[in-house]
Parts: sequence; C-alpha cells; structure tokens
Amino acid sequence: MKSLGLIAFILVIVGALNWGLVGFFKFDLVATIFGDMSIASRVIYALVGLAAIYKLVASKVHCCK
Repeated sequence: MKSLGLIAFILVIVGALNWGLVGFFKFDLVATIFGDMSIASRVIYALVGLAAIYKLVASKVHCCK
C-alpha cells in the first residue's frame, strides 16, 4: 500500500507540473510526448485523475483519525 501512495504522489506531481506548464506557457508536456489526445495521453490523464482522487481520500482518512 505504501508503494501505491508513492505512485499516486508522483502522478499528482506530474499532473500539477503539466498544468503549471499549460497555465504559464500554454505548453502541454503530456500531449507533446504522447500526442494530442492519443490513447496514451488519455491514459496518463486518467491515471493522474485517479491518483488525485486516491490522495484526496487517503488524506481525508488520515485527517479524521
């Protein structure tokens, strides 16, 4: 379970950095590497979203203990 948390953390950081690049420079790194809305980029976006949900739920569990 600890490794799942680490993977989720890394994915959330990747997503946050990508959104920072989009916001500041209009540069989508994921789309540049994997193609604009290709299957691979959509999988990356979906994994980042799932990781964010996982971290949100995990932080709520730890917060309420």
